[in-house]
Amino acid sequence: MTHRNPTQQRRTHIDELQDTLTCARYCTRIASLAAMPAMVAQEVERVGEAPHFLVVTYPAQGHINPARHLALRLLRAAPGARVSFSTAVSACRKMFPEDNVDAAAMDHVDGTGVRYVPFSDGFDDGFDWSAHDSTDYMSNLKVVGARTLGGVLARLRDAGTPVTQVVYTVLLSWVAGVARGHGVPAAAYWIQPATVLASYFHFFRGTDGLDQAVAAAASDPWADVRVRGLPPMRVRDLPSFFTITSDDHPHAFVLTAFRELLDVLGREDMPTVLANTFDAMESDAVATLRQHGIDVVPIGPVLSFLGTSAASANNNNDLFKEDGKGYLDWLDAQEAGSVVYISFGSLSTMSKRQIAEVARGMAESGRPFLWVLRKDNRGEVDGDDLCTGGGMVVEWCDQGKVLSHPAVGCFVTHCGWNSTLESVACGVPIVGVPQWTDQGTNAWLVERKLATGVRAAVSEKDGVLEADELRRCIGFATSDVVRAKAALWREKARAAAAVGGLSERNLRAFVAGNR
Repeated sequence: MTHRNPTQQRRTHIDELQDTLTCARYCTRIASLAAMPAMVAQEVERVGEAPHFLVVTYPAQGHINPARHLALRLLRAAPGARVSFSTAVSACRKMFPEDNVDAAAMDHVDGTGVRYVPFSDGFDDGFDWSAHDSTDYMSNLKVVGARTLGGVLARLRDAGTPVTQVVYTVLLSWVAGVARGHGVPAAAYWIQPATVLASYFHFFRGTDGLDQAVAAAASDPWADVRVRGLPPMRVRDLPSFFTITSDDHPHAFVLTAFRELLDVLGREDMPTVLANTFDAMESDAVATLRQHGIDVVPIGPVLSFLGTSAASANNNNDLFKEDGKGYLDWLDAQEAGSVVYISFGSLSTMSKRQIAEVARGMAESGRPFLWVLRKDNRGEVDGDDLCTGGGMVVEWCDQGKVLSHPAVGCFVTHCGWNSTLESVACGVPIVGVPQWTDQGTNAWLVERKLATGVRAAVSEKDGVLEADELRRCIGFATSDVVRAKAALWREKARAAAAVGGLSERNLRAFVAGNR
């Protein structure tokens, strides 16, 4: 007779329980389709097959990045699974210019095994935002995108590789309806903080009069507000779209899109929302959403450079081309923790005065700096003229590699959520200069909840971060206290995403439910 020690017995019991739960999920899933006989055979056929995930995202760099990171994570979490990635043709043409992308023909597989199958948004050659209204784009995206994404699902099915799960990012709530029409379950992937999702939820619900409180204090960014389940905040800490009061506002469509997403989720029983965050960072936001019927599943930080292969780490087909100036070699020559990295993301614009103030602040600080400043974002300013004092200006870079470099000691950022998560996961202190959307909330998380950085004060006249304030904030962010906090949160972030970590287990449970 073979005796098993208690650890082996516990593992056996856990394995048996997981098998039982998985079988129960399959049985429940098939039974729920009894009222839809046309779909039962298709679902029965899928049981036991390797899952096929289709990740669908809005065609902007800040949406494509976390969606591609998720695609890579799904490959690791579900060995043998297929993972496809879909965004607009215009974006795929920038990502893979050598492929001469056609919506109906492209079938590109990258070095990691992710397959790219674009849909059309009606503007395959790109959309001219300066010449058209944003509502034109969103309406075309919804109508043309729904039709052509349906074609993608049909094409994959006819090729013998039917999609078993669609995952879609923000601004694309219509994707859930397309998936449902093809008999495929869909889950939302929230690529902003859970705190922002909770804020939108309670704002649209009018919980505790939040919508009225924000409307009454919209002109006072320092006014106190309360979001149920969250610590005290100010108006400036909430998503900037809350203060939109006119349908004619150029960003009113975003508020509409978020409302539509919550409406879609509200029509489901306990909808699942994958969230690019981790429990230690936002447990209160996750809790308040779950208490109100939204099953938020933290699976972050979803970053492909955490525990991935070299092939995955080097597979960066961004919408912008990296600079060829050898910035990594330049970083290698700098002292540990000495470099200030400056980047305001892919959408932010910088006025001539803002560029001059950053340049002056860095020159007066005497610190080496690496500054991402695209040509389309700096007008006639020559990048070489900004490099006095030992700095380097580049068009674009691999941000994950830069923040992971030991020479980098501080990150001056617009506080986009991707940049914020990357900074936290790399243990780099932040100087936050938020401008719009969720960035104020992200800066609040960094400064008030994590204590890994500081939100800079900007000029009330034109919103410019001036040189003296920049130097002050860099000094604070690189202090021993803040560096220690950043190092602590680096370990928490990586522990969550590591094998056996809570976020990693959450993602594997999601994958198991789709087998």
